[in-house]
Amino acid sequence: MTGRPGEGRYTCPSFLPGSLHADAGFFGLTAYEAATMENLLKKLDLTSLRLFVAVCQERNIARAAEREFIASSAVSRRIAEIEAVIGLPVIQRQPRGITVTPVGETVLRYALAIIGNIEQMSAELSRFSSGAKGRVRVVANLSSIVQFLPEDVAAFGRAFPEVSIELEEENSADVLRIVGEHAADFGICNPVAGSETFEQVPYRQDRLAVLVPGGHRLAGALRVSFDDLLDDSFVGLRSESALTQLLTQQAAGVGRQLDVKIRVSSLDALCRMVHAGLGIAIVPEQVGLLYLNALDVSLLSLSDAWAVRRLIMIFKARDQLSASAAALVGFLGKGG
Repeated sequence: MTGRPGEGRYTCPSFLPGSLHADAGFFGLTAYEAATMENLLKKLDLTSLRLFVAVCQERNIARAAEREFIASSAVSRRIAEIEAVIGLPVIQRQPRGITVTPVGETVLRYALAIIGNIEQMSAELSRFSSGAKGRVRVVANLSSIVQFLPEDVAAFGRAFPEVSIELEEENSADVLRIVGEHAADFGICNPVAGSETFEQVPYRQDRLAVLVPGGHRLAGALRVSFDDLLDDSFVGLRSESALTQLLTQQAAGVGRQLDVKIRVSSLDALCRMVHAGLGIAIVPEQVGLLYLNALDVSLLSLSDAWAVRRLIMIFKARDQLSASAAALVGFLGKGG
């Protein structure tokens, strides 16, 4: 039977959820009381529910108050408010603590569910704000992609599995342009003209080395200077690459011009050209190491101070980064 106040006792209405549906008849509630209890619970604030849960778990108001860093009188007042809203007692006070009434057990189950849902929602929302969900577009130069980003991006993906990354390769000058046009969240490049106009975060250090073909006059050397190489023929990257511009500037600084026999667009092709004997090349050290066992080449340290380069992350303004982009910048800024 269902009805208004005073119309007989409880018969389970189909619209009542879970435990309230199952337990209300046992508690001797009328249909009206049972049907409205869920709505009554919605009138209770979260603090009252948390304190009620603490009382039920501790079975003692004083201990619950101590646990929640609040006065016992305030806890008692909150329990009284719950009972006033529901119209039924939720606890019974005993000389050595409290017992939870059957109605209180039902309220407890709902309170735990409400608190759990709110905590779950908070955790999911915090994952958005901490950068754990979303898409990040990064534009990076060849050196950073070949040497460091594969492992670093993989590590980031394990830490933030719900962030997707779109990674595009460009030369350092184009990295500046694309970030400046807001076509990427941030970029990774070597410091070049114009990079000082962006906010910067250090990423990695990039050491240059010399790759020479097997049988070259310097193949047995461990360390050489740039001056030692200026009479050789070079294999180089495209003229717009930061590495090519650096080598051109260094040669011009001593009144020389590099003899570049062939230019290619990738470091893999560059190393293979050296292997074929078409010239020597200056390459990122980590790239050269990858080819030592695969090709007939030797890798020599370059002693010049400028051979240690910086890789930086650039963006227009930190406060304009999305949460996901900020998380990736922070992760990469710590060395991955």
